[in-house]
Amino acid sequence: MHYFIDVQGTLISDIDKSPLVGSIEFIDLLNENKIPYMIVTNNTKKDSHTFYEYLQSIGFRFAFENYLDPLMLLKSRVSKDAVAAYGAEEFLATLQKMDYTLDYENPKTVLVATKEDFSADEYAQMIDFLLAGASLVGMHETSIYAKNNKRYPGVGAILKLLEFATSVTYEVVGKPSLSFYEEALMHLKKQDLQADFRDITMISDDVKGDLGGAKELGMKTYFVTSGKYKSADEIVPLLSDALKPDAVFSGMQDILDKELI
Repeated sequence: MHYFIDVQGTLISDIDKSPLVGSIEFIDLLNENKIPYMIVTNNTKKDSHTFYEYLQSIGFRFAFENYLDPLMLLKSRVSKDAVAAYGAEEFLATLQKMDYTLDYENPKTVLVATKEDFSADEYAQMIDFLLAGASLVGMHETSIYAKNNKRYPGVGAILKLLEFATSVTYEVVGKPSLSFYEEALMHLKKQDLQADFRDITMISDDVKGDLGGAKELGMKTYFVTSGKYKSADEIVPLLSDALKPDAVFSGMQDILDKELI
């Protein structure tokens, strides 16, 4: 068995970014048993190495080669020229460090990331840019963004809003896009050359975003309720049978307790 493992709400708390119970031990057990895995996060606020180093600082032990986030694919997906970017201030600062030119007058691309306080004026500006010919790209396609014990529309929900408003289709850089999962699989093959999506179990708290896309590719899916959702009953009964997770757990410790590795 191989694993793709989410971070926020799965390995670390959405509240204070501390390790969730059993998460460090889970990674340690994979290392000990030489089980191939990739840490696949939708981190966009901090540059990739900074976020990786943060995870190391709180006790996670894995090589950078086992880590993938959307920022690592961005340069090959979105031109650095004339981008109207929307998201947290940290995300905008990271883009500028990556030499992206932010343009809110005549952008070629509208780029959307996580933010809890999007304003009506920002939505109006995005719509105007899209109707004027800009392309629409999401850093990822999360369903819900959890912060400060509140749940906000995720980037996926915002992309759907903009698509409905403008009829402009969108592309996604991070999870659950095919290109992101293919990139993760390519890295996993460095641990097991024969690895295939059918060999992988995806673990995440985002049952609509991360796990839905993973299941469509043939992966097995574990839904943990340690993040966005208070219980499986909030969301699983509303999903189509094709997208329902293969198993539901309260968190990583629950997976360990059931000795499923």
